[in-house]
Amino acid sequence: MNEDQQQTSHKWHAIECNNLAWALSEKSERTPTEDAEMLSAAHASAFHWAKVGTETNVARAQMLVAHVSAFLGHGDLAMAAAHECREKLASEDVPDWEAAFIEAIHAHAHYAAGEMERFSKIYAKAAELGAAIAGEEDRKIFEATFNGIPKP
Repeated sequence: MNEDQQQTSHKWHAIECNNLAWALSEKSERTPTEDAEMLSAAHASAFHWAKVGTETNVARAQMLVAHVSAFLGHGDLAMAAAHECREKLASEDVPDWEAAFIEAIHAHAHYAAGEMERFSKIYAKAAELGAAIAGEEDRKIFEATFNGIPKP
């Protein structure tokens, strides 16, 4: 396989694993096998984006790792990935939907880590940012994810 084929393969796998992990995260109930698949897919997506993606792709992949890890109760991993995502995207002018996602995933990570005071504050900020998303479709996608995060 030449370098162009490798790059194409990495990108394809990054996207496919990303989509699989997000789809599994949106299920109201998952089996233990689906939980394992969701976590593996999130990490695989991050691995492949690290090979071929932009800084934004890599940061978004960390957002997914944080999201999935929080769902599974892996607080330390969720916090580390959420901080990495936030740190990388903080210097960028991100769209309204992404700013809301960053806060929502960060709140979820604090929840998984048992940091309830920080969770409540960041959750409120995420709700405020989510309500301000201009695009209806973007807001619906955000709400689908946000509704899966426990409420304070």
